Amino acid sequence: MIDNKIKYTQLIKTEAKRLGFLSCGISKAHFLEEEAPRLENWLNKNMNGQMQYMENHFDKRLDPTKLIEGSKSVVSLLLNYYPSESQQDKTAPKISKYAYGTDYHFIIKDKLKLLLNFLQEEIGDVHGRAFVDSAPVLDKAWAAKSGLGWIGKHSNLLTQQVGSFYFIAELIIDLDLEYDLPTTDHCGTCTACIDACPTEAITEPYVVDGSKCISYFTIELKENIPTEFKGKFDDWMFGCDVCQDVCPWNRFSKPHKEPLFNPHPELLSMTKKDWEEITEDTFKEVFRKSAVKRTKFAGLQRNIKFLKD
Repeated sequence: MIDNKIKYTQLIKTEAKRLGFLSCGISKAHFLEEEAPRLENWLNKNMNGQMQYMENHFDKRLDPTKLIEGSKSVVSLLLNYYPSESQQDKTAPKISKYAYGTDYHFIIKDKLKLLLNFLQEEIGDVHGRAFVDSAPVLDKAWAAKSGLGWIGKHSNLLTQQVGSFYFIAELIIDLDLEYDLPTTDHCGTCTACIDACPTEAITEPYVVDGSKCISYFTIELKENIPTEFKGKFDDWMFGCDVCQDVCPWNRFSKPHKEPLFNPHPELLSMTKKDWEEITEDTFKEVFRKSAVKRTKFAGLQRNIKFLKD
């Protein structure tokens, strides 16, 4: 049985690499004891803002065995999205790098299905589910637990060799495997992300008030953006990369190799004027398969207007 554990673990990691994942780590599926009080405290302070879904399924969020019956292992995977080019007009409203190309949910879901199918073909009776930040799973906590990095002061997962510009996904399966050990924290005394956050959303090291984050305002918030944040958006119209851009570990970021993450040809060349005059037709064309669709045309217009006024 021990031999099988090693064999299956190796099988998963080799196939994950072949599918283009940056890295793969595995943890035992169990209750996240340390994260429970942290999550409860964060919710009690209303740091989720209008993201009510964060309050749902509290137990399942902390225990994958309650989410998937019979689950034994959480396979965490990272997929690089760091682009080789960025927006050309430095005065134009900015889009978070993760949203340049095709919506990552589809791309990663497809890769995870291939991985699960592969396991079923190679091993036989393996059951589980794929997750790409669309269900109550604490992605970063599981990735850190399985040694893929540590959670930085900006609350993103950080890895020494590659920084933080990657997506995190999971396969929760009913298979006993060899489990990885967590890595150590390498933020040290650095406070670059805390000092640089335009809206002071990082209230203390390792704690981000989601209701003050530019990503929250530009994507999640459906009503008007509070006027007290006027002039503090650093030109971000969808998402925000400031805390990642200033992080010293991201000096090691290398461009991704996933063609589907390449931006629409027009996206990077659009000027400030182009964005301010964007039509619904252009929006539909440029963001046809993009995560930016989530904010809808009216939402993006609201964000651009907020930067301009």
